[in-house]
Amino acid sequence: MKKFQHPNLMKNIKINIKKYLNEQRQLVEQGLHQYMLSEKGEFAGHIAAMRYSLFVGGKRVRPILCLASSRCVSENQQIDHLLLPAACAIECIHTYSLIHDDLPAMDDDDLRRGQATCHKKFGEAEAILAGDGLLTLAFDLLSNPELPGPSPEKRLRLIATLAQRAGSAGMVGGQFLDIDSERKEIPFSRLQTIHRAKTGALITAAVRMGAIGGGAMEDQLETLTEYGNNVGLAFQIVDDLLDVTGTTEQLGKTAGSDAEQGKATYPALFGIEKTRRLAEEAVQRAVDALDSFDSRAEPLRELARYIFSRTS
Repeated sequence: MKKFQHPNLMKNIKINIKKYLNEQRQLVEQGLHQYMLSEKGEFAGHIAAMRYSLFVGGKRVRPILCLASSRCVSENQQIDHLLLPAACAIECIHTYSLIHDDLPAMDDDDLRRGQATCHKKFGEAEAILAGDGLLTLAFDLLSNPELPGPSPEKRLRLIATLAQRAGSAGMVGGQFLDIDSERKEIPFSRLQTIHRAKTGALITAAVRMGAIGGGAMEDQLETLTEYGNNVGLAFQIVDDLLDVTGTTEQLGKTAGSDAEQGKATYPALFGIEKTRRLAEEAVQRAVDALDSFDSRAEPLRELARYIFSRTS
């Protein structure tokens, strides 16, 4: 594959990942505040629950991955402006999934990002509706012709990508398998499917959406998808590890809940040390997948390494 290079950048430029994440998080926060519904009118109580969960915190990894991926393949100086609504849509989907995952009928968690979960603060029915509202808002952000975005053809591809990977063959289906596998002995192949669907699918969607919106050629899209698949797997493996090794204060959610609920996890199957090696191997595969890209992919490489080293 021909190396994709930007004429104005040198190779092997290193970035400060903490500074980069902080800058990109601020960009995403600005977009979320710009596009999120205002807490006013007859629906103010409903919107308050949506806004609470969306703005209670979060690293914004998925929208940051989307924007970073777009910059790998686009020379358009306005690409951030064009894809910010799509990046925000991904965060809306992620937040809705957390609200629903925390419900008593699912994982039954009281804490999320160090604060009371949505259903604890607003009630179960209100939390369900807040999640529904964020899910629907995501597709408004992607399809609304009054908002910035790529060409209509690319918009359709973004909508399809997010719908497919957030739905029954992706994130939602993975959550079903996760619940269905509790307190059961399952084969490793089922555990891989759970991780790739429940967490990995939306992360891969974020990377693919950035690539599609940025005008990636098919070989570049295939390469970035491989990166996304491995980053998504690494993210969930590290989540499994942190549930065992982290504290509630560090994680912002109840530590040890996976074991308490009898969930299928990598540490339960392989132990801590082998799980750590498997996460590191997934990160290395992600980094290796980007060999055909130049220094514009350095943020993606560092994001993969950050995912392995994070503590929450």
